[in-house]
Amino acid sequence: MKRVFLIVLDSVGAGALPDAHLYGDEGAHTLKSISKSEKFSIPNLIKMGIGNIEGLSFLEKKPLISTAVARLCEKSAGKDTTTGHWEIAGVVLDKPFPTFPNGFPEEIIDEFSRRTGRNVLCNKPYSGTQVIKDYAKEHMETGSLIVYTSADSVFQIAAHEDVVSREELYSCCRIAREILTGENAVGRVIARPFNGKLPDFYRTDGRHDFSLEPPKDTLLDLIIKSGKSVVSIGKISDIFAARGISESHPTKNNDDGCEKILEIMQMDFEGLCFANLVDFDMVYGHRNDTDGYAAALSRFDSFIPEFTQKMRDEDLLIITADHGCDPDFSGTDHTREYIPMVIYSKNIKGTNLGTRDGFSDIAASVAQYLDVEYSLTGKSFLEAII
Repeated sequence: MKRVFLIVLDSVGAGALPDAHLYGDEGAHTLKSISKSEKFSIPNLIKMGIGNIEGLSFLEKKPLISTAVARLCEKSAGKDTTTGHWEIAGVVLDKPFPTFPNGFPEEIIDEFSRRTGRNVLCNKPYSGTQVIKDYAKEHMETGSLIVYTSADSVFQIAAHEDVVSREELYSCCRIAREILTGENAVGRVIARPFNGKLPDFYRTDGRHDFSLEPPKDTLLDLIIKSGKSVVSIGKISDIFAARGISESHPTKNNDDGCEKILEIMQMDFEGLCFANLVDFDMVYGHRNDTDGYAAALSRFDSFIPEFTQKMRDEDLLIITADHGCDPDFSGTDHTREYIPMVIYSKNIKGTNLGTRDGFSDIAASVAQYLDVEYSLTGKSFLEAII
């Protein structure tokens, strides 16, 4: 019974890609930036050999024993969550999702307002925390929805839970998802409920992403079709529009996500456990909180011994990322970076796989390991490590 535990550390990038200048991200390096913090301590990842990855020479090198490491280059155009995860699952996008630096077109907002029965505030790129501070009072007085975007391809809707229930907010998001098609097909529509009183508003744990469906089968679909299981932890189910998922386990934060991974490790299943730990990106990267980011990665590192102790002989653990979000870089947006990959299993040999061309090498390798027929993009590295 083979199981793969694929953990995405959301936005833990490994240095600017060669084309980063096209995205305004030349010089970005998430891991290097947070490594300078006094809160940074990752002894278990160091022991697993993360310091051997190209571009991470500022980290201590250790011999590779029962681990393999690599740096992966993104082939898709873009630097967002959906694009990164889809490529990890074998789907490469030729062009990025649309962005709206000047807000959404008037006809989109008008139709959204008509169908939801609520007016719209803001409609421009904004920090998710600042937009609440600036618009919450008017929102509570009028009942209008706070709509905003970012440098990423997102349509975000914020609403106070005393004014708009979570279910109504989710319904509004579904309406937006139906409207945003064609040239306006953003990667994600995101519900952002909040609570509190002026001036102390705060986001709640009711965030929910409504993603586009992948344009074709992904690794997840192929695993399900083979009769095996795909267990989603965190926002993985949202990212893949609930497609190719056997069961989904939403999370409140990184710690909750790690605890759920440990719970799944005690279950009997054959297939993939696919987890996303979003706090690195959502809570720290976008808020330029370098110390918080470093502390969060250190906290994740402390879970690694529990993961490895609970692994069975034929389990495979893959730790990677989906893009960067350098908290020391200018702005608050994602950064176009390589992603690191650290693999552990009791039955693999120590191997440095160098720099690989495409996140989808992960999908090809997982499929081969699980004996799943695979015809998507990517080249398996399995034979090099087993």
